[in-house]
Amino acid sequence: MSSLRRLVLKATALVLTGSGLGLTALSAHADATLLNVSYDVTREFYKDYNQVFARHWKQTTGETLTLNQSHGGSSKQANSVVEGLPADVITMNQASDIDILAERGKLIPTDWAKRLPYNSSPTASVTVILVRKGNPKQIKDWSDLARPGVSVVIPNPKTSGNGRYSYLAAWGSVIKSGGKPEQARALVQKIFANVPVFDGGGRAATTTFAQRNIGDALATFESEVPLIQNEFKGDYQVVYPKTTILAENPVSVVDKVVDKKGTRKQAEAYLQYLYSDEGQAVAVKHNLRPRSPALLKQHQAKFIGVPTFTVDEVFGGWGKVQAEHFRDGGVYDQITAAGRSK
Repeated sequence: MSSLRRLVLKATALVLTGSGLGLTALSAHADATLLNVSYDVTREFYKDYNQVFARHWKQTTGETLTLNQSHGGSSKQANSVVEGLPADVITMNQASDIDILAERGKLIPTDWAKRLPYNSSPTASVTVILVRKGNPKQIKDWSDLARPGVSVVIPNPKTSGNGRYSYLAAWGSVIKSGGKPEQARALVQKIFANVPVFDGGGRAATTTFAQRNIGDALATFESEVPLIQNEFKGDYQVVYPKTTILAENPVSVVDKVVDKKGTRKQAEAYLQYLYSDEGQAVAVKHNLRPRSPALLKQHQAKFIGVPTFTVDEVFGGWGKVQAEHFRDGGVYDQITAAGRSK
C-alpha cells in the first residue's frame, strides 16, 4: 500500500495506550512532552517539523522532548481541546477554531492572535481546484463547479476548515469581481448542490476523490496537490481560479494546559521556531506558503502568483463568518437544505 493511501486511511500512526486518541509520538523518553492538536492535512509537515525542533531544542537547552500529534477535522479537534484534550499547542487553519478555546473553554486569552507575527499564522496556503487528467469538464474557475453535470468533492464546512475555505473562496470570488451577496449565495448554492458526499475533513475528501474515484473536481489546499499528484503519477492537474482565498494557518499555546503542566517555555518556543529560517524551510518542503519574503521569492515558481483575498477583507473576520454562515441554521444550513429539497 502506498504512503498517501496509508495516510488517508489511517487517522494517525500510533494510538497511545489508554488515551483513545490518535497520536503520533516522536520520542519514547523525554524530559518534557508536548501535544500538538492540529487539523488533518498537517501530519507530514509536523512530523518533519517536530524532528527539526526537537533537535534544535536539544542543542539549545540539553532537554529531550517528546512531541505528540493529534489530527482530524479542524472543528472536531478544537472542540476536543475545549472538552479536555490536554493540548499544549493548537495549530489550525482558521482563527475561529482557536477562538472557541477563549470563548467556550476560557483556555487562552481573547487576544491570542496578537502574540506572534502575521496574526499568529506562520504559514499559509490557497484554495485551488484539482481536476482529473486532461480536465475533461474544462473547469477553469469557481463558476464552472456550479454547472449542471459537474460533480465536486468538498469536505463538510461544518467540521472542516478545508470545506469552509472552499465555501468562502467561491463566495468571495463573486464579491471580488463586483457581484452582490445574493449572487454569491446563488453560486455557492449551485456548487454545493453538486457535492455528492460531505466528508469530515480534507484528507477524507481526498480519499473520496482519488481512491473512490468520485467527482470531477476536488476543492482543496494548494499544499495538498503535490501529495495527490505524486501518489497518482500525474493523473490529476491543478486549476488556479481567477481569484481565491488565502488560507492562513494560526497557532496558539493553550495557556491553562501549559501552566498546569509546566511546559510554557517549551510550547512557546515550539511555535516561535515555526517562524525561523529552518521552520519556514520545512513549510516550503511541504508546499505551505512561507511568511519569509526571501523564501517566498526564492520559490515563486512553486507558489504561483494568484490574486487572493482574506476572510477579514471580504467577510469582516471569522467571528462574522461563523455567526452568519456556519452557525446552526445559518446560510450554509439554509443552502444545503434548499439543495436537498429539490
